[in-house]
Amino acid sequence: MFDKAKNLYKMQKQAREIKSQLKKTHIEAEENGITVVITGEQEVVEVKIADEALQDKKKLEKSLENCFNKGVKKSQQIGAELMKDLMGEGGFPGLGGQ
Repeated sequence: MFDKAKNLYKMQKQAREIKSQLKKTHIEAEENGITVVITGEQEVVEVKIADEALQDKKKLEKSLENCFNKGVKKSQQIGAELMKDLMGEGGFPGLGGQ
């Protein structure tokens, strides 16, 4: 029982470290003069729009949409990779099922 609680505490500590790491991670997505920067926690840090991107409203809207989607997808991949390391291949070690 104590080992399970110890493992749980260790995992919580690692999860906090991952959260801190994700907050510091900046992901940049760019398309057609649009640049979006988000954190690994999926918070927008910066949006840059080049002057030439302002010429075509529909293209601007689509580029913004694509940039945000690319950034979010990449942040999810990074988060999943970090969590995979935490959980290991077989789920939560020491907590039932294992």
